[in-house]
Amino acid sequence: MEGLSRTNLVSDTFYGTRDDITEQFGIMWGQIKAPLIVPLLRISVFLCLVMSVMLFIERVYMFVVITLLKVFGTKPEKRYKWEPLKDDVELGNSSYPMVLVQIPMYNEKEVYQLSIGATCGLSWPSDRIIVQVLDDSTDPITKNLVEIECQRWASKGINIKYEVRDNRSGYKAGALKEGLKHSYVKQCDFVAIFDADFQPEPDFLWQTIPFLVHNHELSLVQARWKYVNADECLMTRMQEMSLDYHFSVEQEVGSSTHAFFGFNGTAGVWRIAAIDEAGGWKDRTTVEDMDLAVRASLKGWKFLFLGSVKVKNELPSTLKAYRYQQHRWSCGPANLFRKMCMEIIRNKKVSLWKKVHVIYSFFFVRKVVAHIVTFVFYVVVLPATVLVPEVEVPKWGAVYIPAIITLLNAVGTPRSLHLLVFWILFENVMSLHRTKATFIGLLEAGRVNEWIVTEKLGDGLKLKSATKAFKKHRMRLGDRIHLLEFAAGAYLFFCGCYDIAFGTNHYFLYLFIQAFAFLIVGFGYVGTFVPNS
Repeated sequence: MEGLSRTNLVSDTFYGTRDDITEQFGIMWGQIKAPLIVPLLRISVFLCLVMSVMLFIERVYMFVVITLLKVFGTKPEKRYKWEPLKDDVELGNSSYPMVLVQIPMYNEKEVYQLSIGATCGLSWPSDRIIVQVLDDSTDPITKNLVEIECQRWASKGINIKYEVRDNRSGYKAGALKEGLKHSYVKQCDFVAIFDADFQPEPDFLWQTIPFLVHNHELSLVQARWKYVNADECLMTRMQEMSLDYHFSVEQEVGSSTHAFFGFNGTAGVWRIAAIDEAGGWKDRTTVEDMDLAVRASLKGWKFLFLGSVKVKNELPSTLKAYRYQQHRWSCGPANLFRKMCMEIIRNKKVSLWKKVHVIYSFFFVRKVVAHIVTFVFYVVVLPATVLVPEVEVPKWGAVYIPAIITLLNAVGTPRSLHLLVFWILFENVMSLHRTKATFIGLLEAGRVNEWIVTEKLGDGLKLKSATKAFKKHRMRLGDRIHLLEFAAGAYLFFCGCYDIAFGTNHYFLYLFIQAFAFLIVGFGYVGTFVPNS
Protein backbone atom coordinates (compact mmCIF):
# COMPACT_ATOMS: atom_id res chain seq x y z
CA MET A 1 0.00 0.00 0.00
CA GLU A 2 2.84 2.32 0.89
CA GLY A 3 4.53 1.62 -2.53
CA LEU A 4 1.27 2.23 -4.33
CA SER A 5 0.82 5.53 -2.54
CA ARG A 6 4.31 6.65 -3.56
CA THR A 7 3.58 5.72 -7.19
CA ASN A 8 0.37 7.73 -7.16
CA LEU A 9 2.20 10.66 -5.57
CA VAL A 10 4.89 10.65 -8.30
CA SER A 11 2.23 10.33 -11.01
CA ASP A 12 0.20 13.20 -9.61
CA THR A 13 3.35 15.30 -9.33
CA PHE A 14 4.30 14.58 -12.96
CA TYR A 15 0.88 15.41 -14.36
CA GLY A 16 0.65 18.45 -12.13
CA THR A 17 4.01 19.72 -13.38
CA ARG A 18 3.01 19.01 -16.98
CA ASP A 19 -0.26 20.89 -16.54
CA ASP A 20 1.61 23.80 -14.96
CA ILE A 21 4.04 23.99 -17.89
CA THR A 22 1.19 23.81 -20.39
CA GLU A 23 -0.72 26.50 -18.53
CA GLN A 24 2.35 28.74 -18.34
CA PHE A 25 3.03 28.27 -22.05
CA GLY A 26 -0.60 29.13 -22.80
CA ILE A 27 -0.40 32.29 -20.71
CA MET A 28 2.89 33.33 -22.35
CA TRP A 29 1.50 32.60 -25.84
CA GLY A 30 -1.59 34.68 -25.07
CA GLN A 31 0.57 37.60 -23.90
CA ILE A 32 2.77 37.78 -27.01
CA LYS A 33 0.21 36.63 -29.59
CA ALA A 34 -1.87 39.79 -29.99
CA PRO A 35 0.85 42.47 -29.71
CA LEU A 36 3.66 40.61 -31.54
CA ILE A 37 2.76 37.41 -33.40
CA VAL A 38 -0.41 38.63 -35.12
CA PRO A 39 1.11 41.87 -36.56
CA LEU A 40 4.26 40.04 -37.73
CA LEU A 41 2.23 37.30 -39.38
CA ARG A 42 -0.02 39.85 -41.11
CA ILE A 43 3.02 41.64 -42.49
CA SER A 44 4.44 38.29 -43.64
CA VAL A 45 1.17 37.38 -45.37
CA PHE A 46 1.09 40.76 -47.11
CA LEU A 47 4.68 40.45 -48.35
CA CYS A 48 4.07 36.88 -49.53
CA LEU A 49 0.94 37.95 -51.40
CA VAL A 50 2.89 40.75 -53.09
CA MET A 51 5.61 38.29 -54.15
CA SER A 52 2.96 35.82 -55.34
CA VAL A 53 1.39 38.49 -57.53
CA MET A 54 4.82 39.40 -58.94
CA LEU A 55 5.48 35.77 -59.81
CA PHE A 56 1.97 35.36 -61.20
CA ILE A 57 2.34 38.36 -63.53
CA GLU A 58 5.72 37.06 -64.71
CA ARG A 59 4.32 33.59 -65.47
CA VAL A 60 1.26 34.99 -67.28
CA TYR A 61 3.46 37.34 -69.33
CA MET A 62 5.70 34.47 -70.44
CA PHE A 63 2.67 32.29 -71.21
CA VAL A 64 1.22 35.03 -73.45
CA VAL A 65 4.53 35.51 -75.28
CA ILE A 66 5.13 31.79 -75.81
CA THR A 67 1.53 31.37 -77.05
CA LEU A 68 2.00 34.15 -79.59
CA LEU A 69 5.27 32.58 -80.71
CA LYS A 70 3.55 29.23 -81.24
CA VAL A 71 0.54 30.77 -83.03
CA PHE A 72 2.49 33.01 -85.39
CA GLY A 73 5.39 30.57 -85.80
CA THR A 74 8.21 33.04 -85.24
CA LYS A 75 11.09 30.64 -85.76
CA PRO A 76 14.77 31.56 -85.34
CA GLU A 77 15.29 31.23 -89.10
CA LYS A 78 12.80 34.08 -89.58
CA ARG A 79 14.35 36.38 -86.98
CA TYR A 80 17.93 35.81 -88.08
CA LYS A 81 19.59 35.02 -91.35
CA TRP A 82 20.31 31.32 -91.72
CA GLU A 83 21.57 29.37 -94.71
CA PRO A 84 23.74 26.27 -94.82
CA LEU A 85 27.47 26.73 -95.19
CA LYS A 86 28.65 25.68 -98.65
CA ASP A 87 31.94 24.45 -100.08
CA ASP A 88 34.16 26.96 -101.82
CA VAL A 89 36.05 25.49 -104.76
CA GLU A 90 38.87 28.03 -104.53
CA LEU A 91 39.26 28.25 -100.76
CA GLY A 92 38.41 24.64 -99.95
CA ASN A 93 37.93 23.87 -96.25
CA SER A 94 39.45 27.22 -95.26
CA SER A 95 36.09 28.82 -96.09
CA TYR A 96 34.67 27.18 -92.97
CA PRO A 97 35.27 28.85 -89.61
CA MET A 98 37.68 27.27 -87.17
CA VAL A 99 35.82 25.75 -84.23
CA LEU A 100 37.17 24.85 -80.80
CA VAL A 101 35.23 22.27 -78.75
CA GLN A 102 35.90 22.37 -75.00
CA ILE A 103 35.04 19.53 -72.60
CA PRO A 104 35.77 20.49 -68.97
CA MET A 105 35.78 17.51 -66.62
CA TYR A 106 36.65 16.54 -63.07
CA ASN A 107 36.92 12.87 -62.05
CA GLU A 108 34.31 11.89 -64.66
CA LYS A 109 35.19 8.18 -64.72
CA GLU A 110 31.65 7.04 -65.58
CA VAL A 111 30.94 9.39 -68.51
CA TYR A 112 34.21 10.64 -70.01
CA GLN A 113 34.03 8.19 -72.93
CA LEU A 114 30.51 9.31 -73.83
CA SER A 115 31.32 13.01 -74.13
CA ILE A 116 34.70 12.56 -75.82
CA GLY A 117 33.26 10.05 -78.27
CA ALA A 118 30.30 12.29 -79.13
CA THR A 119 32.41 15.42 -79.67
CA CYS A 120 34.99 13.56 -81.71
CA GLY A 121 32.09 12.32 -83.84
CA LEU A 122 30.91 15.85 -84.70
CA SER A 123 30.54 16.36 -88.43
CA TRP A 124 32.83 19.22 -89.50
CA PRO A 125 35.87 19.53 -91.77
CA SER A 126 38.59 17.70 -89.84
CA ASP A 127 41.17 20.44 -90.35
CA ARG A 128 38.75 23.13 -89.06
CA ILE A 129 37.97 21.71 -85.63
CA ILE A 130 39.96 21.21 -82.43
CA VAL A 131 38.65 19.13 -79.54
CA GLN A 132 40.07 20.28 -76.21
CA VAL A 133 39.66 18.08 -73.13
CA LEU A 134 40.23 20.14 -69.99
CA ASP A 135 40.90 17.57 -67.30
CA ASP A 136 41.03 18.81 -63.71
CA SER A 137 40.76 15.30 -62.28
CA THR A 138 42.51 14.61 -58.99
CA ASP A 139 42.05 10.83 -59.22
CA PRO A 140 45.17 9.48 -61.01
CA ILE A 141 43.32 6.44 -62.39
CA THR A 142 40.61 8.58 -63.97
CA LYS A 143 43.19 11.00 -65.26
CA ASN A 144 45.11 8.20 -66.94
CA LEU A 145 41.94 6.76 -68.50
CA VAL A 146 40.95 10.14 -69.95
CA GLU A 147 44.41 10.68 -71.41
CA ILE A 148 44.40 7.22 -72.98
CA GLU A 149 40.98 7.92 -74.50
CA CYS A 150 42.25 11.17 -76.00
CA GLN A 151 45.27 9.36 -77.44
CA ARG A 152 42.97 6.72 -78.93
CA TRP A 153 40.96 9.35 -80.82
CA ALA A 154 44.14 11.18 -81.84
CA SER A 155 45.39 7.95 -83.45
CA LYS A 156 42.21 8.01 -85.59
CA GLY A 157 43.15 11.40 -86.99
CA ILE A 158 41.08 13.59 -84.67
CA ASN A 159 42.69 16.89 -83.71
CA ILE A 160 42.25 16.46 -79.95
CA LYS A 161 44.23 18.16 -77.19
CA TYR A 162 44.50 16.83 -73.63
CA GLU A 163 45.10 19.74 -71.25
CA VAL A 164 45.70 19.60 -67.49
CA ARG A 165 46.45 22.19 -64.79
CA ASP A 166 48.52 22.14 -61.62
CA ASN A 167 45.50 23.20 -59.53
CA ARG A 168 41.72 23.67 -59.74
CA SER A 169 41.79 27.42 -59.25
CA GLY A 170 38.49 28.89 -60.43
CA TYR A 171 37.00 25.41 -60.93
CA LYS A 172 35.19 25.20 -64.28
CA ALA A 173 35.64 28.90 -65.09
CA GLY A 174 39.35 28.59 -64.42
CA ALA A 175 39.66 25.54 -66.68
CA LEU A 176 37.78 27.21 -69.55
CA LYS A 177 39.83 30.38 -69.15
CA GLU A 178 43.13 28.49 -69.23
CA GLY A 179 41.93 26.51 -72.22
CA LEU A 180 41.49 29.67 -74.27
CA LYS A 181 45.07 30.79 -73.53
CA HIS A 182 46.73 28.10 -75.66
CA SER A 183 48.37 29.34 -78.85
CA TYR A 184 46.38 27.08 -81.17
CA VAL A 185 43.13 28.71 -79.97
CA LYS A 186 44.07 32.02 -81.62
CA GLN A 187 43.07 30.60 -85.01
CA CYS A 188 39.57 29.66 -83.75
CA ASP A 189 36.48 31.81 -84.34
CA PHE A 190 33.96 29.95 -82.20
CA VAL A 191 33.99 27.68 -79.15
CA ALA A 192 31.42 24.98 -78.39
CA ILE A 193 31.24 23.86 -74.76
CA PHE A 194 29.95 20.51 -73.49
CA ASP A 195 30.00 19.19 -69.94
CA ALA A 196 31.34 15.68 -69.42
CA ASP A 197 27.91 13.98 -69.57
CA PHE A 198 26.69 15.78 -72.71
CA GLN A 199 26.50 13.98 -76.04
CA PRO A 200 25.87 16.25 -79.05
CA GLU A 201 24.48 14.83 -82.29
CA PRO A 202 26.90 14.72 -85.27
CA ASP A 203 25.14 17.63 -87.04
CA PHE A 204 25.21 19.96 -84.01
CA LEU A 205 27.74 22.39 -85.52
CA TRP A 206 26.00 22.45 -88.89
CA GLN A 207 22.79 23.59 -87.18
CA THR A 208 24.32 26.21 -84.89
CA ILE A 209 27.41 27.72 -86.53
CA PRO A 210 25.56 29.22 -89.56
CA PHE A 211 23.62 31.54 -87.24
CA LEU A 212 26.87 32.95 -85.88
CA VAL A 213 28.50 33.19 -89.31
CA HIS A 214 25.63 35.09 -90.94
CA ASN A 215 24.61 37.27 -87.96
CA HIS A 216 27.57 39.18 -86.54
CA GLU A 217 25.53 40.64 -83.67
CA LEU A 218 24.99 37.15 -82.23
CA SER A 219 27.50 35.96 -79.65
CA LEU A 220 25.83 32.79 -78.35
CA VAL A 221 23.68 29.99 -79.71
CA GLN A 222 22.25 27.81 -76.93
CA ALA A 223 20.77 24.36 -77.58
CA ARG A 224 18.20 22.55 -75.46
CA TRP A 225 18.95 19.65 -73.11
CA LYS A 226 17.55 16.16 -73.63
CA TYR A 227 17.62 13.79 -70.65
CA VAL A 228 18.71 10.19 -71.10
CA ASN A 229 17.53 9.11 -67.63
CA ALA A 230 14.31 11.11 -67.16
CA ASP A 231 12.33 7.91 -66.52
CA GLU A 232 14.77 6.47 -64.00
CA CYS A 233 12.81 7.52 -60.90
CA LEU A 234 10.21 9.98 -59.70
CA MET A 235 12.86 12.53 -58.77
CA THR A 236 14.27 12.64 -62.32
CA ARG A 237 10.74 13.07 -63.70
CA MET A 238 10.26 16.06 -61.40
CA GLN A 239 13.54 17.55 -62.63
CA GLU A 240 12.45 17.03 -66.22
CA MET A 241 9.26 19.03 -65.58
CA SER A 242 11.16 21.96 -64.07
CA LEU A 243 13.87 22.03 -66.72
CA ASP A 244 11.44 21.63 -69.60
CA TYR A 245 9.64 24.77 -68.47
CA HIS A 246 12.96 26.58 -68.19
CA PHE A 247 13.95 25.73 -71.74
CA SER A 248 10.63 25.72 -73.59
CA VAL A 249 9.32 28.91 -71.94
CA GLU A 250 11.93 30.98 -70.07
CA GLN A 251 14.79 30.57 -72.54
CA GLU A 252 12.51 30.81 -75.58
CA VAL A 253 10.82 33.99 -74.32
CA GLY A 254 14.14 35.62 -73.39
CA SER A 255 15.61 34.78 -76.78
CA SER A 256 12.58 36.03 -78.73
CA THR A 257 11.84 39.27 -76.87
CA HIS A 258 15.18 40.55 -75.56
CA ALA A 259 17.80 38.39 -77.29
CA PHE A 260 19.00 37.67 -73.74
CA PHE A 261 18.90 34.68 -71.41
CA GLY A 262 21.28 32.91 -69.08
CA PHE A 263 23.83 30.66 -70.73
CA ASN A 264 23.31 27.14 -69.40
CA GLY A 265 27.04 26.47 -69.17
CA THR A 266 26.99 23.69 -71.75
CA ALA A 267 25.48 22.68 -75.11
CA GLY A 268 26.16 26.14 -76.52
CA VAL A 269 28.45 27.84 -79.04
CA TRP A 270 30.13 31.17 -78.25
CA ARG A 271 31.81 33.69 -80.50
CA ILE A 272 35.30 33.91 -78.99
CA ALA A 273 35.53 37.64 -79.78
CA ALA A 274 32.44 38.21 -77.61
CA ILE A 275 33.98 36.29 -74.69
CA ASP A 276 37.11 38.42 -74.94
CA GLU A 277 35.16 41.69 -75.17
CA ALA A 278 33.07 40.74 -72.13
CA GLY A 279 36.21 40.19 -70.06
CA GLY A 280 36.55 36.42 -70.34
CA TRP A 281 35.58 33.79 -67.82
CA LYS A 282 35.37 34.88 -64.16
CA ASP A 283 35.22 32.69 -61.08
CA ARG A 284 33.70 35.21 -58.66
CA THR A 285 30.49 33.16 -58.37
CA THR A 286 29.45 29.53 -58.91
CA VAL A 287 27.51 30.53 -62.06
CA GLU A 288 30.35 31.54 -64.33
CA ASP A 289 28.11 30.83 -67.34
CA MET A 290 25.42 33.32 -66.27
CA ASP A 291 28.10 35.84 -65.29
CA LEU A 292 29.60 35.77 -68.79
CA ALA A 293 26.16 35.97 -70.42
CA VAL A 294 25.16 39.09 -68.45
CA ARG A 295 28.48 40.84 -69.15
CA ALA A 296 28.30 40.00 -72.87
CA SER A 297 24.73 41.29 -73.00
CA LEU A 298 25.80 44.57 -71.41
CA LYS A 299 28.30 44.94 -74.26
CA GLY A 300 25.40 44.81 -76.74
CA TRP A 301 25.73 41.20 -77.88
CA LYS A 302 22.62 39.15 -78.64
CA PHE A 303 21.82 35.51 -77.83
CA LEU A 304 19.77 32.89 -79.66
CA PHE A 305 18.07 29.85 -78.15
CA LEU A 306 17.53 26.90 -80.51
CA GLY A 307 14.87 24.65 -79.02
CA SER A 308 14.94 22.40 -82.07
CA VAL A 309 18.55 21.37 -81.39
CA LYS A 310 18.75 18.96 -78.45
CA VAL A 311 21.80 17.55 -76.68
CA LYS A 312 21.58 14.41 -74.57
CA ASN A 313 22.71 14.61 -70.96
CA GLU A 314 22.15 13.03 -67.56
CA LEU A 315 20.01 14.28 -64.67
CA PRO A 316 21.18 13.82 -61.05
CA SER A 317 19.60 10.58 -59.87
CA THR A 318 20.50 10.79 -56.19
CA LEU A 319 19.07 13.29 -53.71
CA LYS A 320 22.54 14.20 -52.47
CA ALA A 321 23.75 15.13 -55.96
CA TYR A 322 20.56 17.05 -56.72
CA ARG A 323 20.75 19.05 -53.47
CA TYR A 324 24.32 20.12 -54.20
CA GLN A 325 23.36 21.10 -57.74
CA GLN A 326 20.35 23.14 -56.57
CA HIS A 327 22.47 24.90 -53.95
CA ARG A 328 24.87 26.03 -56.67
CA TRP A 329 22.09 27.00 -59.08
CA SER A 330 20.26 29.04 -56.41
CA CYS A 331 23.16 30.58 -54.52
CA GLY A 332 25.15 31.59 -57.61
CA PRO A 333 22.48 33.74 -59.35
CA ALA A 334 21.58 35.52 -56.10
CA ASN A 335 25.25 36.29 -55.47
CA LEU A 336 25.73 37.46 -59.07
CA PHE A 337 22.66 39.71 -58.69
CA ARG A 338 24.28 41.31 -55.65
CA LYS A 339 27.57 41.85 -57.50
CA MET A 340 26.18 43.13 -60.82
CA CYS A 341 23.02 45.07 -59.99
CA MET A 342 24.67 48.51 -59.97
CA GLU A 343 26.82 47.63 -62.99
CA ILE A 344 23.67 46.85 -64.95
CA ILE A 345 21.98 50.09 -63.83
CA ARG A 346 25.00 52.22 -64.83
CA ASN A 347 25.43 50.54 -68.23
CA LYS A 348 24.81 52.84 -71.21
CA LYS A 349 24.96 50.36 -74.09
CA VAL A 350 21.61 48.64 -73.53
CA SER A 351 18.10 50.06 -73.39
CA LEU A 352 16.19 50.85 -70.21
CA TRP A 353 13.66 48.15 -71.09
CA LYS A 354 16.39 45.53 -71.27
CA LYS A 355 17.85 46.69 -67.95
CA VAL A 356 14.42 46.31 -66.34
CA HIS A 357 14.08 42.84 -67.85
CA VAL A 358 17.49 41.68 -66.58
CA ILE A 359 17.24 43.19 -63.08
CA TYR A 360 13.55 42.70 -62.30
CA SER A 361 12.38 39.75 -64.37
CA PHE A 362 15.50 37.65 -64.91
CA PHE A 363 17.19 38.14 -61.54
CA PHE A 364 14.77 39.43 -58.91
CA VAL A 365 11.56 37.56 -59.74
CA ARG A 366 12.96 34.29 -61.14
CA LYS A 367 16.14 33.90 -59.08
CA VAL A 368 15.09 35.44 -55.74
CA VAL A 369 11.33 35.86 -55.35
CA ALA A 370 10.39 32.49 -56.87
CA HIS A 371 12.47 30.56 -54.33
CA ILE A 372 11.61 32.64 -51.28
CA VAL A 373 7.85 32.84 -51.78
CA THR A 374 7.54 29.11 -52.45
CA PHE A 375 9.13 28.19 -49.14
CA VAL A 376 8.18 31.08 -46.87
CA PHE A 377 4.53 31.29 -47.98
CA TYR A 378 3.52 27.68 -48.55
CA VAL A 379 5.73 25.99 -45.95
CA VAL A 380 6.00 28.58 -43.15
CA VAL A 381 3.45 31.40 -43.27
CA LEU A 382 0.35 29.61 -44.58
CA PRO A 383 0.64 26.80 -41.99
CA ALA A 384 1.27 29.43 -39.28
CA THR A 385 -2.13 31.01 -39.94
CA VAL A 386 -3.62 27.78 -38.61
CA LEU A 387 -2.04 28.54 -35.24
CA VAL A 388 -3.12 32.18 -35.44
CA PRO A 389 -6.70 32.21 -36.80
CA GLU A 390 -6.86 35.99 -36.39
CA VAL A 391 -4.76 36.22 -39.55
CA GLU A 392 -6.54 35.16 -42.72
CA VAL A 393 -5.14 34.52 -46.19
CA PRO A 394 -7.52 35.43 -49.04
CA LYS A 395 -8.56 32.49 -51.17
CA TRP A 396 -7.17 34.10 -54.32
CA GLY A 397 -3.70 34.12 -52.72
CA ALA A 398 -3.86 30.71 -51.08
CA VAL A 399 -5.55 28.77 -53.89
CA TYR A 400 -6.19 30.53 -57.19
CA ILE A 401 -2.82 32.17 -57.88
CA PRO A 402 -0.69 29.10 -56.96
CA ALA A 403 -3.04 26.86 -58.98
CA ILE A 404 -2.66 29.02 -62.10
CA ILE A 405 1.12 29.31 -61.67
CA THR A 406 1.35 25.54 -61.32
CA LEU A 407 -0.67 24.91 -64.48
CA LEU A 408 1.42 27.41 -66.44
CA ASN A 409 4.59 25.67 -65.23
CA ALA A 410 3.24 22.32 -66.40
CA VAL A 411 2.95 23.30 -70.07
CA GLY A 412 6.58 22.37 -70.72
CA THR A 413 6.06 18.65 -70.07
CA PRO A 414 2.57 17.51 -71.15
CA ARG A 415 3.46 13.83 -70.68
CA SER A 416 3.86 14.39 -66.93
CA LEU A 417 0.61 16.21 -66.19
CA HIS A 418 -0.58 13.23 -64.12
CA LEU A 419 2.45 13.80 -61.86
CA LEU A 420 1.60 17.44 -61.23
CA VAL A 421 0.69 16.97 -57.56
CA PHE A 422 3.96 15.13 -56.90
CA TRP A 423 5.84 17.92 -58.66
CA ILE A 424 4.21 20.59 -56.46
CA LEU A 425 5.10 18.71 -53.30
CA PHE A 426 8.67 18.05 -54.46
CA GLU A 427 9.23 21.68 -55.49
CA ASN A 428 7.97 22.87 -52.10
CA VAL A 429 10.43 20.53 -50.39
CA MET A 430 13.36 21.67 -52.54
CA SER A 431 12.39 25.32 -51.98
CA LEU A 432 13.81 24.93 -48.47
CA HIS A 433 17.33 24.47 -49.83
CA ARG A 434 16.87 26.96 -52.66
CA THR A 435 15.73 29.64 -50.22
CA LYS A 436 18.63 28.93 -47.89
CA ALA A 437 21.05 29.06 -50.82
CA THR A 438 19.47 32.28 -52.11
CA PHE A 439 20.05 34.05 -48.79
CA ILE A 440 23.61 32.69 -48.65
CA GLY A 441 24.21 34.22 -52.09
CA LEU A 442 22.60 37.57 -51.25
CA LEU A 443 24.48 37.86 -47.98
CA GLU A 444 27.71 36.24 -49.25
CA ALA A 445 27.68 33.87 -46.29
CA GLY A 446 29.70 30.70 -45.61
CA ARG A 447 28.97 28.36 -48.54
CA VAL A 448 28.61 31.09 -51.17
CA ASN A 449 31.47 29.76 -53.35
CA GLU A 450 31.00 26.06 -52.62
CA TRP A 451 31.48 24.05 -55.82
CA ILE A 452 30.74 20.33 -55.76
CA VAL A 453 30.65 18.59 -59.13
CA THR A 454 27.31 16.86 -59.76
CA GLU A 455 27.71 13.09 -59.53
CA LYS A 456 27.07 11.24 -62.79
CA LEU A 457 26.51 7.51 -63.22
CA GLY A 458 26.60 7.03 -66.99
CA ASP A 459 24.31 4.83 -69.09
CA GLY A 460 26.14 1.55 -68.69
CA LEU A 461 26.64 1.73 -64.93
CA LYS A 462 23.35 3.34 -63.98
CA LEU A 463 21.39 0.29 -62.82
CA LYS A 464 24.35 -1.25 -61.06
CA SER A 465 25.32 1.99 -59.32
CA ALA A 466 21.77 2.80 -58.28
CA THR A 467 21.37 -0.65 -56.75
CA LYS A 468 24.65 -0.33 -54.86
CA ALA A 469 23.75 3.16 -53.68
CA PHE A 470 20.36 1.99 -52.42
CA LYS A 471 21.90 -0.90 -50.50
CA LYS A 472 24.46 1.47 -49.02
CA HIS A 473 21.72 3.85 -47.89
CA ARG A 474 19.81 0.99 -46.29
CA MET A 475 22.84 0.12 -44.20
CA ARG A 476 23.66 3.70 -43.20
CA LEU A 477 20.45 5.25 -41.91
CA GLY A 478 22.30 8.16 -40.32
CA ASP A 479 23.63 9.33 -43.68
CA ARG A 480 20.17 9.14 -45.22
CA ILE A 481 18.28 11.33 -42.74
CA HIS A 482 18.09 15.04 -43.60
CA LEU A 483 17.26 17.02 -40.48
CA LEU A 484 16.01 20.20 -42.16
CA GLU A 485 13.37 18.34 -44.18
CA PHE A 486 12.48 16.26 -41.14
CA ALA A 487 11.99 19.40 -39.02
CA ALA A 488 9.85 21.07 -41.69
CA GLY A 489 7.74 17.91 -41.98
CA ALA A 490 7.24 17.78 -38.21
CA TYR A 491 6.18 21.46 -38.19
CA LEU A 492 3.63 20.91 -40.97
CA PHE A 493 2.32 17.77 -39.26
CA PHE A 494 1.85 19.67 -35.99
CA CYS A 495 0.00 22.47 -37.82
CA GLY A 496 -2.22 19.87 -39.49
CA CYS A 497 -3.09 18.26 -36.16
CA TYR A 498 -3.80 21.68 -34.66
CA ASP A 499 -6.05 22.57 -37.61
CA ILE A 500 -8.12 19.43 -37.06
CA ALA A 501 -8.41 20.03 -33.33
CA PHE A 502 -8.88 23.80 -33.10
CA GLY A 503 -8.46 25.45 -36.51
CA THR A 504 -10.98 26.99 -38.88
CA ASN A 505 -8.79 27.31 -41.98
CA HIS A 506 -9.19 23.67 -43.01
CA TYR A 507 -5.73 23.36 -44.56
CA PHE A 508 -5.13 20.06 -42.75
CA LEU A 509 -5.23 17.90 -45.90
CA TYR A 510 -2.58 20.01 -47.62
CA LEU A 511 -0.54 20.18 -44.42
CA PHE A 512 -0.52 16.41 -43.90
CA ILE A 513 0.33 15.65 -47.54
CA GLN A 514 3.11 18.24 -47.65
CA ALA A 515 4.42 17.01 -44.28
CA PHE A 516 4.50 13.48 -45.69
CA ALA A 517 6.50 14.73 -48.70
CA PHE A 518 9.03 16.45 -46.45
CA LEU A 519 9.38 13.33 -44.32
CA ILE A 520 9.89 11.10 -47.37
CA VAL A 521 12.71 13.35 -48.56
CA GLY A 522 13.96 13.68 -44.99
CA PHE A 523 14.37 9.92 -44.81
CA GLY A 524 16.05 9.87 -48.24
CA TYR A 525 13.50 7.76 -50.10
CA VAL A 526 12.60 10.16 -52.93
CA GLY A 527 15.04 8.62 -55.41
CA THR A 528 13.64 5.10 -54.99
CA PHE A 529 10.15 5.70 -56.45
CA VAL A 530 9.73 4.88 -60.12
CA PRO A 531 6.69 6.29 -62.00
CA ASN A 532 4.66 3.91 -64.16
CA SER A 533 4.65 6.19 -67.20
